[in-house]
Amino acid sequence: MRILYIDIDALRPDHLGCYGYHRNTSPNIDALAAEGARFANCHTSDAPCLPSRTALYTGMFGIHSGVVGHGGTAADLFHEGRGRSFRDRIDNEALPRKLQYAGYHTAMISPFGQRHSARQFYAGFQEIHNTGGGGMESAEEVTPLLMKWLDDHVESDNWFLHLNYWDVHTPYRAPESYGEPFKDEPLPAWITEEVWREHLKMAGPHKANEINMFDDREDPRFPRHPGSLRTREDLRRMFDGYDTAIRYVDDQIGQLIFRLKQAGVYEDTLMILSSDHGENMGELGIYGEHATADRATCRVPLLIKGPGIAAGMVDEGLHYSLDLAPTLADYLDLDHSPIWDGRSYADALTSGADCGRDQLVISQCAHVCQRSVRFGPWLYMRTYHDGFHLFPKEMLFNVEADPHEQNDLADTHPEICREGAARLLNWHDEQMASSITNVDPLWTVMREGGPLHARGKLMPYLEFLRKTGRDWAIPELERRHPRELNRVS
Repeated sequence: MRILYIDIDALRPDHLGCYGYHRNTSPNIDALAAEGARFANCHTSDAPCLPSRTALYTGMFGIHSGVVGHGGTAADLFHEGRGRSFRDRIDNEALPRKLQYAGYHTAMISPFGQRHSARQFYAGFQEIHNTGGGGMESAEEVTPLLMKWLDDHVESDNWFLHLNYWDVHTPYRAPESYGEPFKDEPLPAWITEEVWREHLKMAGPHKANEINMFDDREDPRFPRHPGSLRTREDLRRMFDGYDTAIRYVDDQIGQLIFRLKQAGVYEDTLMILSSDHGENMGELGIYGEHATADRATCRVPLLIKGPGIAAGMVDEGLHYSLDLAPTLADYLDLDHSPIWDGRSYADALTSGADCGRDQLVISQCAHVCQRSVRFGPWLYMRTYHDGFHLFPKEMLFNVEADPHEQNDLADTHPEICREGAARLLNWHDEQMASSITNVDPLWTVMREGGPLHARGKLMPYLEFLRKTGRDWAIPELERRHPRELNRVS
């Protein structure tokens, strides 16, 4: 069987037509969804990029693999120590290696392993095409390489190809010549004047006054990406830039589908489309970033089309991205790996069975340190390091009624917070009991000074807050982060 995994970085599902978006961002992706299964509630277990893709292919939660951040000790896999064999457990047990052992030719078109020094990303791949831009490639560099690869392999059988597009990741790199396809279309209805003006009052990286994380600088090379959202025109530029990037990548998917149909193999190819994480576009007041353990950052699209999968099937259950490994194993009749934390939903693909989980625990340790649990309609969030956002220790959202996380209900529903905290504690105990190190890497990040993208940034950020008239935030930031006051950026 031919298997194609399409990985579109930073693609949130609710900006796709097949997930209900009002703009026509994704006609080719929508057509793919109509021919297969669409999963409404798939989340990465560990965000953002490096932890997420490590979890996908190792099949392990970050608390088990050791990879939960973007720097420091917790950006590397746990060492196996004296028990390590000739090959480590990742090389032996990762999903691509399982496919390789089963006779699949495994290939990837992606710069990701080099971008994050993530050698585990290559485990089990026989053929690796590093597009060389470290994640700054645009589709015009990726698609020609894809077409050349298909020219060489499309009529062969038993291959697995991981294809990586980056245009949807900031700074939204659709070329200027592509135009402005959404300039006359309304913004999402929930971004009202009142909501936007409240966001302008907030402090924290990637808020409306500092889209460039800790300041409002812009890069003239990327005109679709504003430095701040101080006017409604800026806000439109932000949303239009993101949506245009999606439409641009959707065009590439159209070319890919045409090539598979031209070769006569489209119907028999298993196609999976997903992302490493979503993108906050106003949730928690954050724009153009994937920095939190919330629904906007951790919920990802998941579309699967192929032989034996009912067209138009919609699965509402809770799933992790890392559930893909055991699912593919069952779909292809392969053995499971003993290190996988995932749970197969293959029966959902083939018979529509309910394979959803009772809860999901999602983590973020690159920009903040947070763990959250999604259960019923609730998202309970617990913050250990706020990444200078001034988040409270606990937050609670009814994400079915409030999908854009505008109303924190922690104060009005303390009983739900207690349940969420208990669920996190029980999950933590279960994971630590099966850990090879008895070390929680979230606390490694905390011991090493907090998340990478916040280290050394407080002092210059305080100056930017003064410059933009938000001095009110400074005393509380200084109180919460005394170690940062003497740190050199």
